Amino acid sequence: MTELFSIPLPVILSQLSLGLVNGAFYAMLSLGLAVIFGLLNVINFSHGALYMLGAFLAWIGLNQLGLNYWAALVLAPIAVGVLGIVIERLLLRHLYKLDHLYGLLLTFGITLVAEGLLRSIYGVSGQPFDVPESLTGVFDLGFMMLPRYRAWVVFASLAVCLATWYTIEKTKLGAYLRAGTENPKLVEAFGVNVPVMVTLTYGFGVALAALAGVLAAPVIQVSPLMGSNLIIVVFAVVVIGGMGSILGSIITGLGLGVVEGFTRVVYPELSATVVFIVMVIVLLVRPAGLFGKEK
Repeated sequence: MTELFSIPLPVILSQLSLGLVNGAFYAMLSLGLAVIFGLLNVINFSHGALYMLGAFLAWIGLNQLGLNYWAALVLAPIAVGVLGIVIERLLLRHLYKLDHLYGLLLTFGITLVAEGLLRSIYGVSGQPFDVPESLTGVFDLGFMMLPRYRAWVVFASLAVCLATWYTIEKTKLGAYLRAGTENPKLVEAFGVNVPVMVTLTYGFGVALAALAGVLAAPVIQVSPLMGSNLIIVVFAVVVIGGMGSILGSIITGLGLGVVEGFTRVVYPELSATVVFIVMVIVLLVRPAGLFGKEK
């Protein structure tokens, strides 16, 4: 405790802001996983690879096609979303009535293919991605300096996460999505094309992962392994929040990012495992997760 008080306040706040940025990535990725699992009942292990692919498409667009950051922020998630639609139509749709293990193995195979392909082309070393000029510099808050890009990442992530939550939980479209997973034949009787709705839902879920990848590109170096290094933590976030819980994924992702940042200041050796320690404690107390529904 004495050591904590000896740490300068700007150092603590800087780590907490970085933790909040990481939490924003956790929130977006776990949100995409929660949407796909909650509405399609698929454990999408390829989510990390699609996050990585979004970052790589942004990097390729910037360095080889002359696209700026803002264009990549729009086009990369759309491209990955279309790829997700193709994956769902050709592969995943045949596994919905089978055990979860088949979907997990298929998506794990997709991860290995994506990572292996990009590793053979670009190697394992990270590729630098410059912060856009309009977001360089810092905000002087008086008690700390907050990089503009960190503030942008948190704002953009929160906006996307809350808009997704509102759409699924509070709109007619979201009601159709939820009903389509519970009783597809009844929803089809109202003239709704459930298979197309399911396909678009998967495409949207993986587009969220790609969007997180583009936002992360200037913060961490773009590499084929950036997704595999993160996906296990994100799965832990989803479990803690409650499998399939949209709001749980958002709150838990942001909260655990801050906890991780604080742990990095107080006890750095524990920062890599604190999320899993929290997961064990939560599962012992509430097996369905903090926001999950007990069966």
